[in-house]
Amino acid sequence: MTSSTESGDHPRGAGPGELDDLPPFPEFSDDPGDGYGGDPYDGPYQDPAGGPDDGPNDGHGLAGLAARGAEFADAGAAFDAGAPGGGGPGPAARPPAGTAQEVLNRTFGYPSFRDGQQEIIDHVVAGHDALVLMPTGGGKSLCYQIPALVRPGTGVVVSPLIALMQDQVDALRALGVRAGFLNSTQDPDERRLVEAAFVAGELDLLYLAPERLRVEATLRLLDRGTISLFAIDEAHCVAQWGHDFRPDYLALSLLHERWPKVPRIALTATATEATRAEIAARLELREARHFVASFDRPNIQYRIVAKSEPRRQLLHLLRTEHAGDAGIVYCLSRASVEKTAEFLTANGIPALPYHAGLDAGTRAGNQARFLREDGLVMVATIAFGMGIDKPDVRFVAHLDLPKSIEGYYQETGRAGRDGLPSTAWLAYGLQDVVQQRRLIDTSEGDDAHRRRLGTHLDAMLALCETIECRRAGLLAYFGQPAVTCGNCDTCLTPPESLDGTVLAQKLLSTIVRLKRERRQRFGAGQVIDILLGRRTPKVLQFDHASLSVFGVGTELGEAEWRGVVRQLLAQGLLAVEGDYGTLVCTEQSDDVLRGRRKVMLRREPERPARAARAERPPSGSGKAARQAADLAPEAVPVFELLRAWRAATAKEQGVPAYVIFHDATLREVATARPASLAELGGISGVGENKLAKYGEQLLGVLAGHQD
Repeated sequence: MTSSTESGDHPRGAGPGELDDLPPFPEFSDDPGDGYGGDPYDGPYQDPAGGPDDGPNDGHGLAGLAARGAEFADAGAAFDAGAPGGGGPGPAARPPAGTAQEVLNRTFGYPSFRDGQQEIIDHVVAGHDALVLMPTGGGKSLCYQIPALVRPGTGVVVSPLIALMQDQVDALRALGVRAGFLNSTQDPDERRLVEAAFVAGELDLLYLAPERLRVEATLRLLDRGTISLFAIDEAHCVAQWGHDFRPDYLALSLLHERWPKVPRIALTATATEATRAEIAARLELREARHFVASFDRPNIQYRIVAKSEPRRQLLHLLRTEHAGDAGIVYCLSRASVEKTAEFLTANGIPALPYHAGLDAGTRAGNQARFLREDGLVMVATIAFGMGIDKPDVRFVAHLDLPKSIEGYYQETGRAGRDGLPSTAWLAYGLQDVVQQRRLIDTSEGDDAHRRRLGTHLDAMLALCETIECRRAGLLAYFGQPAVTCGNCDTCLTPPESLDGTVLAQKLLSTIVRLKRERRQRFGAGQVIDILLGRRTPKVLQFDHASLSVFGVGTELGEAEWRGVVRQLLAQGLLAVEGDYGTLVCTEQSDDVLRGRRKVMLRREPERPARAARAERPPSGSGKAARQAADLAPEAVPVFELLRAWRAATAKEQGVPAYVIFHDATLREVATARPASLAELGGISGVGENKLAKYGEQLLGVLAGHQD
């Protein structure tokens, strides 16, 4: 952890209208104008204990929320500690929290902080601002949750993830933390209960969507309570040209203006140095201390393969390495999401679709199933995934090229939050480049914006085509040092490099001759047909067989030539233009054609089931083997019994399994086999509240196994 102050080949991709033209993240939006019937929440502020009804429920909350809302009495009723949604967070008076270490031990059940956490927490507890960069699964949430419990008042958490607030609050309440949220999924009575609790000082943490802070009624509500801190989660959303930009984040500088003495902590899992500077400037965090953890996720194996039949390639991966595992598959278009989910389901892989074209109820239901059920695969556009706290996602697969390394890192980071071995797999082909270039050319914004997008794509292409360690390339992009990891595809099966200067000259010369001699431009398919000497109808139509370069490239096959095209694109020697992805030479290519520049290319060996896959468990046994990782043989059946108990308990309570206990905690219980509550309380991840709530049941499961 470091800190500072400071021509003719029509693309075979998506057809017109097929690309995912999602609106600005409606599934996250809490905006009255988002088209999903959001609650206006803009009337005059009423005392939480009474006042007129302020609008109907929008009906688009998480599944079952309306039914669960029936548990609430009138707006002035006492809070119920077990109520869901915006319901009662617990006892009206919170006992003194103690030190950060004591809160970590008693409330969260962990014996010690992870690297860097305590320094951040102490800094915020002391009343100072912080900008925190920490990878997914690195423990970011504790960096604001613990200060909110130690400092007097309520911690206000600004998050774009309204569809996940229920689960976040449920997880905190399971720990005995008095938490609530305000968003458009609630009916007026639920909302007034939360407002009353906040004003009365009966909340430790209050979750809000950034849209709420545009509304004066929300600001007046916050004025009536005591605020311990503001936590701005997913802070990269403020970066205007970033991969997850949310316009409402731009208004969050008002937190500093209206409450200048309240400390603020902004957190994100991914940001370059330039993005960090933009976050600090736009959120008025110029004096904040920057805490930057290592971006390395050593348990994730990065693999990028040449795309041929991507769905069948994916199916092979799941059957041979991830049978029964939970995972996420990202596709560029809605149509591809639907087709891929149907394909996997038809081949025995339980899969669900998620994209903005689905109605809100279907999206929420599929998301809830993914979080609560084991072994489901979510096939989605990039609209899915931010904030998903599912620890046992064993793989993240991309069937289309991400547009930036930031997006790729953010999405792959959703795998392996529990620290167990996981896979980040990407199938990438020439058509991906054509498609992404076309999207950039037609994107909104000025030329400078399009240049930025092009720079981001170039970096992603360089990562795909590197002959060096993938992990080292990722970390270098974020300005962090790295040594060869030994656990990515290029480390496990190093690609052979070769002097490809002559190959590059042949390809570039073909493009130049088509332009100069024929005034023609074509895509990769026609250029490769010329190099291979194929007398196709189009070659004959345009008399390309008479070109001097016709048939000069027969030393390679079509797939290999496509690889050369990809690599020359990645090296900036080629570019693609227009709707049909025609190839053009860049200025840099002149040095290659004149023999002044050497071109190194990579020749990838076939890697069907060796090297990277050699260490993997055989088909069908992967899930059980990984779940029982580091367990003695006699502890494995105990662990499975504990998991079965947890699944039943989670289903009964209507919460994700990880809200009860994480796998890591159950593995430790299965190994230690505590015989008393005192011994069980010493297990990492138990804590006082879960010990009181589940301790006897856990001991009963252990005793039943011994009997």
